[in-house]
Amino acid sequence: MDDQLPALRLVGLRKQFGRPAVDGLDLLVRRGEFYALLGPNGAGKTTTLRLVTGLLAPDAGTIEVLGVDMTAAPAAAKAKLAYLPDEPMLYGKLKPFEYLEFVAGLWGVPAQDAEPRARELLDWLDLSQHAHELTEGFSRGMKQKLALAGALIHDPELLILDEPLTGLDAAAARQVKDLLLAHVAKGGTVILTTHILEVAERLAHRIGIIRHGRLIAEGTLDALRERTPGGSLEDMFLHLMAAP
Repeated sequence: MDDQLPALRLVGLRKQFGRPAVDGLDLLVRRGEFYALLGPNGAGKTTTLRLVTGLLAPDAGTIEVLGVDMTAAPAAAKAKLAYLPDEPMLYGKLKPFEYLEFVAGLWGVPAQDAEPRARELLDWLDLSQHAHELTEGFSRGMKQKLALAGALIHDPELLILDEPLTGLDAAAARQVKDLLLAHVAKGGTVILTTHILEVAERLAHRIGIIRHGRLIAEGTLDALRERTPGGSLEDMFLHLMAAP
């Protein structure tokens, strides 16, 4: 794999549902990068992620995941990524370890590799003490953490998350953030959407802001701060959202 190959490249991406949801979006995310995608409700963030993961077909444009075209070779592209939606689906009659074994099997992870990986993830996310409980009784935060473990079980090169910290308490949010940072530290790429600007400030290498399905600002936190007199990401974000 060419180290210079981007983790994600979008060119002229378009999708409409009566009106444009994603409108000619160009985006490049580098390998080993933590990228935060920000925008108001209805900006096109979730639609963009669903297009990238192959859950929706674009009306126009190209999507490349680590050099693999999502339209031309969807199975090969999807094998390189994992997606955690804002409302993850679990199987309520499975226990955490059973769920992770099941997901690992779907990804073709050998059992001898899946078992220690599952135990490591459950320990990291403080779920080991719930290993013998059915997931149907889990809190939202516990379900969110288990779904993240499922997304990471096959060690994807590109991890895509839609509002992963929604509904988590401070301790659970810290566990999730630490796990995402560890994934990036070992060479993985993370793209997430969030309404929590502090998360983008603390974690992201670069931040992209979209409005009406278009990228209207992008850069490091310092670069974006320079665009606004107030100097904060919040000031800059609100300024861009108020612009005509």
